[in-house]
Amino acid sequence: MTRRSFRSRNPQGPGATPPRPPRFRRYRQSLAIIAGVGLVGVAGAGVLGWTTYAKLVADLPSVDSLRAYQPPTVSRIYAADDRLMAELANERRIFVPINAIPERVKNAFIATEDHNFYTHGGVDFMAIGRAGLTDIFARHGRRPLGASTITQQVAKVMLLNSNVVSLDRKIKEALLAMKMEQVLSKDKILEIYLNGIYLGNGAYGVAAAAQSYFNKPLDQLDDAEAASLAALPKSPTNYNPFLHPQAAMGRRNLVLDLMVEAGVLTREQADLEKQEPLVPQQKQRFGPLPDSEWFGEEVRRQLIAQYGQDRAAQGGLEVHTSLDQNLQTTETRLLHEGLMNYDRAHSGWRGPLRNLSDIQDDGWESVLDHVTPPGGMLREWRLAVVLPGGTHVGWIEEGSPRKGALLASDIAWARRAHPLRAGDVIMIEPQEGGSAALRQIPQVEGAAVTLDVHTGRVLAMVGGWSFHESQFNRATQALRQPGSSFKPFVYLAAMEQGISPSERFDDSPISYGDWHPQNYEHDNWGPTTLHDALRESRNLVTIRVAAHLGMKAVADTAIRAGLVAEMPHVLPAALGAVETTVMREAAAYATIANGGHIVTPTLVDDIQDRSGNVLWQAGGLKLGTAMQAPPSEQPAPADGAPADGTTPPAATTPVPATPAPGSVSVPSLTDTRPTLASEQSTFQIVKMMQDVIARGTGRMAGVGIDRPIAGKTGTSQDFHDAWFAGFSPDIVTVVWVGFDTPQTLGRNSDGGRIAGPIWNKIMKVALASRPKLDFRVPDGITLASYDTGRISAVDGFKTDQVPGASVELHGFGAGTEALTAADTGADSVISDSESGMAQMPDQPGGGAPGTGSSAAPGQAQKPASSDGDIGVGGLY
Repeated sequence: MTRRSFRSRNPQGPGATPPRPPRFRRYRQSLAIIAGVGLVGVAGAGVLGWTTYAKLVADLPSVDSLRAYQPPTVSRIYAADDRLMAELANERRIFVPINAIPERVKNAFIATEDHNFYTHGGVDFMAIGRAGLTDIFARHGRRPLGASTITQQVAKVMLLNSNVVSLDRKIKEALLAMKMEQVLSKDKILEIYLNGIYLGNGAYGVAAAAQSYFNKPLDQLDDAEAASLAALPKSPTNYNPFLHPQAAMGRRNLVLDLMVEAGVLTREQADLEKQEPLVPQQKQRFGPLPDSEWFGEEVRRQLIAQYGQDRAAQGGLEVHTSLDQNLQTTETRLLHEGLMNYDRAHSGWRGPLRNLSDIQDDGWESVLDHVTPPGGMLREWRLAVVLPGGTHVGWIEEGSPRKGALLASDIAWARRAHPLRAGDVIMIEPQEGGSAALRQIPQVEGAAVTLDVHTGRVLAMVGGWSFHESQFNRATQALRQPGSSFKPFVYLAAMEQGISPSERFDDSPISYGDWHPQNYEHDNWGPTTLHDALRESRNLVTIRVAAHLGMKAVADTAIRAGLVAEMPHVLPAALGAVETTVMREAAAYATIANGGHIVTPTLVDDIQDRSGNVLWQAGGLKLGTAMQAPPSEQPAPADGAPADGTTPPAATTPVPATPAPGSVSVPSLTDTRPTLASEQSTFQIVKMMQDVIARGTGRMAGVGIDRPIAGKTGTSQDFHDAWFAGFSPDIVTVVWVGFDTPQTLGRNSDGGRIAGPIWNKIMKVALASRPKLDFRVPDGITLASYDTGRISAVDGFKTDQVPGASVELHGFGAGTEALTAADTGADSVISDSESGMAQMPDQPGGGAPGTGSSAAPGQAQKPASSDGDIGVGGLY
């Protein structure tokens, strides 16, 4: 029997082979190594992921701002009658709360942009998965398909403000969206989205888009129109119905199908809506009210100065102004007429805009239609072409050609310098009956301001011929010499020092070195009352009054009145050789008219935020109550009180400590503004200025006005500036006429002849709707008639003054007997606007466009010579 051989179980035995490790041990070791590496990798990935997450979270903006989110909205400016005057906006947006947005609009956007909006937590992972598979298998080389929810879009636009396609941005967007869902309701998120999204055509938000595309408010949209808006977020340009109507209709129909899938429309409704043609309706963009551009621009400048550009244009401010639109329109028209009348009387026809060749009686329409009108052409004018024969013109009116005969007087006017030829392109104004009046843009400029005497509320303001031609506001920005319209403030300073209107000063020649001032008429009256001197604007008397008072007293009065910001203490300044603006002069004259309370002109009554909270309100007057005694208990009128028995305002009537029995509470205004002068002194000036219009240099300004009015003419050196400033008991108007680059208006073109008639027409309109009032005589004033030596005048005299008397005055400030070069300004700075428009504080280094600039501060100027050597300052 064969003997079996056995392998030794003892590895140490002789002849034994090395033991083999078990197979599963090798596997276990491999798995251990893999597990270790994997664990390290997972830990590393975890650390890296956590670090990346922490970094991304740290960079995320806070969502707390969205709790009280207020999108940028239009700021609106209203006229005094609450008509919308102008709008300020960087983005055209109308905010609508979510409960006011129609369900069909919300449903259209949700069905198109995020049909799971009300169920996901900020991120739709199913949509992300579908979009990912589609991007991998079906969109090679194309922009990845988006899967952003409405919440993510809000996060991207409102918080991240980025359209960069990157993984980091998408992660941030998702994280923000989930965080937003935790702090905001779904409706709040949808409200932010529907009001903030850009939908093309300059429209932000669904309300603005509804107006922009369909000229409808949101609640009047049908399902097809709502679907058209919901089609826009994908590409506001490519699906704009104005630009791409076919693409817009196709996208709209797709949105209707999506609304069916979402269950918010039936198939029958959708098919019916698809039959509706897509015809967008262009909305007329709102512009400023006609002729209100000067006013609106000044309000805009003030808002930006007070609140900054962003809040002024995006803060949804409600700005209520003092603008009287009817008066503004009238004042603009009357200033235009005055400038055209001056231009026609002082210059000839300057020729056509251009000439078109080969013009026949027919076929001229297309050629004329391509001619661009000049910026200064008024909206009621038309471009016209002279037809063969030279007496008829053709123009286009509302798209239709018109023909008419030129006025014979216009043909004669043009013939003197530039006879009209066939093909000449001219400006005309159509007339009743089919004729046409020849027009040209004046080279002369002007400005006018009307404001309320008691409050300073600016009712109307015209800053020049045309806002579209030049936005430089000559009512608020142009510094010009007021000439003799400055003189009332010299006489007011005299009244404050106890000098009466009947006081006589010598009207005789004065000569100091090279300065030889004269009166406008080149004559001398000898001893002259202040009444006559102001009535006829006598320069030499004014100089002597200023010398008696001392120029510091005159300068202090003018500066406190707001007429000038600073003033040299030299005698020519008393004749108006200073610089001011139309607005400043209007406020200063209102200070005289209202009894001496300093007036600050205001264009804005109040400013409210979008919630209706008052942010700012004009001050100066406070409304309260006062106890009024029964009529039988009221004191009798004092001497000089109005003959009609009217009672002075409560603010100036002494109120007893204990009300009389039977007293009742009545509204009362308290004036908290500082005073320039006493009520008695200002009334004395008012009475004297009434005679300026009735029997003095301002007679042309008073023609046909049967109301109590007062005013003063102003003409600067060499007739560079023509002014008329005047007021009634309620309103003040100031008119200025001159050239932007100062030059003479022509010999004898003084304020009474040039500005006075314009003022007259404006005041007739302004006073027509107001009750007839007289200037209130204050306590302590006695009205008396006396002989001035030239006329019989009525003036107001204080209790310590003798009506009609003139007393010897002593204590001459500078003293006319010892005036030096320093008093006459020969070696001092005299503000002089004759060499150019002044530089404005907010326009360093330049004044009005196209004008020269005045001398820099500290640089002496030699007064321009004038006929008769009248000297620097006012003439008449």
